[in-house]
Amino acid sequence: MVLGTAGSVLNEGDAIWAPSVLPHGTLGTLSHYSQPHFGRKMESKVSEGGLNVTLTIRLLMHGKEVGSIIGKKGETVKKMREESGARINISEGNCPERIVTITGPTDAIFKAFAMIAYKFEEDIINSMSNSPATSKPPVTLRLVVPASQCGSLIGKGGSKIKEIRESTGAQVQVAGDMLPNSTERAVTISGTPDAIIQCVKQICVVMLESPPKGATIPYRPKPASTPVIFAGGQAYTIQGQYAIPHPDLTKLHQLAMQQTPFPPLGQTNPAFPGLDASPPASTHELTIPNDLIGCIIGRQGTKINEIRQMSGAQIKIANATEGSSERQITITGTPANISLAQYLINARLTSEVTGMGAL
Repeated sequence: MVLGTAGSVLNEGDAIWAPSVLPHGTLGTLSHYSQPHFGRKMESKVSEGGLNVTLTIRLLMHGKEVGSIIGKKGETVKKMREESGARINISEGNCPERIVTITGPTDAIFKAFAMIAYKFEEDIINSMSNSPATSKPPVTLRLVVPASQCGSLIGKGGSKIKEIRESTGAQVQVAGDMLPNSTERAVTISGTPDAIIQCVKQICVVMLESPPKGATIPYRPKPASTPVIFAGGQAYTIQGQYAIPHPDLTKLHQLAMQQTPFPPLGQTNPAFPGLDASPPASTHELTIPNDLIGCIIGRQGTKINEIRQMSGAQIKIANATEGSSERQITITGTPANISLAQYLINARLTSEVTGMGAL
């Protein structure tokens, strides 16, 4: 969550900014709290309704959650904007995660938050109608908060975060590590929509009373791992509409193709199965979490077959064993085959989990 000045809305493109609070909108619900101290040249005005402020809150969402917020042809987010009066912007890009920025007077912010929380609860109820689960999981939202404010949110010996948990009934967790390439941390809130709304109000009070110290480098989710294609013996990475040559991968690919102890798919090798004329094959094993194995295999095995073809390696995925949360992958081939297969498997995994950071 970032508190931006009313006069300078914080864009995703800004590399570094030092957020502050400028009186604007109405903070009627928070009027009984002490007035925060603003920076130099910032004058605070207290009206009868309380402190006037415009807030900017940043949320981190998975692609599926973003899709739910946007709705068909953007209808859901349009309705949220109109009914709450808040500005809701969603970061662009082919990232597994996106930043949703909500800006406006506090009453508008809380309305937007309520609409998002209730929409997520609706999604949970709908998904439960198709599953045997009996207990309803809580609604979960992730805020992005400057690390310099997290100490105030946790409080001495965890006193503040305990107070927020007890008074709202929501679960609140502050990530121990900063999100990659930023000075921000993820704050995960889960509970009923009502508990989440009350929790967000209390977090806003803490953020207002303890503005960020120094410059904040905002977190930007990384795009999905750059796709790699091989054509005419050359490796290319796809960036936008262009294919950019990748010399290191090209060398590895050429080496793998020259030294493969296995016949390429669809071809016969007269020296096979007598491997005397080819480099000796070695074996490498790695384990992958069950919930990520699907991104390695692909629909009807398309991804794993691509990796086999590009690397020239034999790749076997063990069946799931009962009670285990991991699957074993065995890669067999020359060092070049294995190295390229590992690179391509890691690229698939990275695209699936990019941006998760410390969560």
